[in-house]
Amino acid sequence: MGKKFFIIISLVGMLFFLSGCFRPLQADPMEADVPAFVPPTLVPPTPTIEPFPTQRQSSDNSQPDACIDNLTFIEDKSIPDGSQVISGSIIEKEWEVKNSGTCNWGPGYTIRLIGGPALEAASPQDLFPARSGTSLTIKIDFIAPEEPGNYRSAWQAYNPSELAFGDSFYIDVVVKAGE
Repeated sequence: MGKKFFIIISLVGMLFFLSGCFRPLQADPMEADVPAFVPPTLVPPTPTIEPFPTQRQSSDNSQPDACIDNLTFIEDKSIPDGSQVISGSIIEKEWEVKNSGTCNWGPGYTIRLIGGPALEAASPQDLFPARSGTSLTIKIDFIAPEEPGNYRSAWQAYNPSELAFGDSFYIDVVVKAGE
């Protein structure tokens, strides 16, 4: 029995020793937290902001494509609003305005009737050439109607592409019967 006991103890010891050599390795605790495969993260596409369309000038105009047309009304130079005029009389109306855009006004720029009676003024009319940032006087000759009453004629600037721009301006008169 001594020999058997010794062999059993030796086998148990050897199994214990060998079990340490063949035991599965435990993963590093830091690696256990990282998944084996990381799917790519979907990033939503960044919205693209389209620029505002620019007003294109006619090809015969030497203005850059990116210029902006604008007209700012400054003041009535003659015939204040509500002025009384005699029927059939000539009314010389003047407005001071400013080219407040970045385009120079040249050929193809006009002013047009946009509301009310024309009071016998032609529409469209050429807009006086003006460089960007300059002020000028617009003058239109009107004829007072024969019929007494209140009259307002409104006008607007247009570029060579026939796009309206800037402040509108008007004449506002009270026509009295001729004496």
